[in-house]
Amino acid sequence: MREMAVFTGNAHREFAEAVCRHLKLPLGDCEVTEFSNENIFVRFQENIRERDVFLIQPIVPPVNTRLMELLIMIDAAKRASAGRITAVIPYYGYGRSDKKDQPRVPITARLLANFIEVAGANRVLTLNLHAGQIQGFFNIPLDELTALPMIADYFRGQNLQDPVVVATDVGGAKGARNVAARLGADLAIVDKRRTGNNDSAEAMTLIGDVNGRDCVIVDDEILTGGTVASSLKLLRSEGARSVHLACVHPLFAPRAYDLLDTSDVAELVYTDSVPVSRPFQKVATHTLSVAPLIGDAMHRIHTGGSVGELFL
Repeated sequence: MREMAVFTGNAHREFAEAVCRHLKLPLGDCEVTEFSNENIFVRFQENIRERDVFLIQPIVPPVNTRLMELLIMIDAAKRASAGRITAVIPYYGYGRSDKKDQPRVPITARLLANFIEVAGANRVLTLNLHAGQIQGFFNIPLDELTALPMIADYFRGQNLQDPVVVATDVGGAKGARNVAARLGADLAIVDKRRTGNNDSAEAMTLIGDVNGRDCVIVDDEILTGGTVASSLKLLRSEGARSVHLACVHPLFAPRAYDLLDTSDVAELVYTDSVPVSRPFQKVATHTLSVAPLIGDAMHRIHTGGSVGELFL
């Protein structure tokens, strides 16, 4: 069996170190630097010939820099004769651009898939894609993990009263339904409308009963916080007893802190799939680590085990 080797770029080194601690492996030595002209240089500082190489890099701000780091790392590993290259992407950037929903627009999520394949990756491991169809953009094997069972298990231990899991839109209903089933809770759906291409959305109506009940809003990612803040306002107007927020990817643009750092939110729960720039001041937060989940999947890929069995 090929020897396993794990490396990371500059996107989220702390997470890569946590994965390696779980695997009881050292994080590989790889130089990833940016010159004054913004060109990126990569050099593996150890022999990776015929090794099973895993490159951990979420595509987070600065998005294009982190993406280029990943692509150049893949190319460098290929040219160093790595036996197999797995791109471990805890957060897949540009995931919202997954279809042509307006005239004359790109499908950037597909373009990224092409980049990763052409660079030389043999397979991809990722977590909670924004849209499931992104899996089909790849012509190489892709394993998509989910942190939703972990989120559900956390709230199952919080003694919520008559809980309701709330999807922020119809597209997120399937994931929210899975969380609700694991919690033994009911499901509610917010009907929302996006206004242009500026990250804003307006909650319109609520499908479901939340009056006097503890609500858990579940989303795959929070960026500006506009969607969940609008949903929060709607749930409060419908008589919700409390509102908890949960997401897999806490991207948190500055506006999110203005909208969500409020006592109206009972708790904000998220994973460590991406780095969080600063703490919240008013709302209680809880971080769930997906490093063990990612690490277990990497070990199963390395040894030829079933990744799907992680969720049985």
